[in-house]
Amino acid sequence: MGGFSIWHWLIVLVIVVLVFGTKRLGNVGKDLGEAVKGFKKGMNEEDKPAARLSDATREEQELRDRERREQEQRNDPPR
Repeated sequence: MGGFSIWHWLIVLVIVVLVFGTKRLGNVGKDLGEAVKGFKKGMNEEDKPAARLSDATREEQELRDRERREQEQRNDPPR
């Protein structure tokens, strides 16, 4: 009595289709398939080394980071 028969699974399937509808279940299946495919692709790709930034770009990034930190310090309440 502990296991489910094929009839139990068919009844569950019918209830799920009635509640969610075939279109939504199809979209869920499609999204799940794309997620699995993307995961497999990501696992198969080799890690590429990070591109080097030019000196001008690095300086601009450092300036933005510094300004962001100063803005955060101004917005933080005193402790």
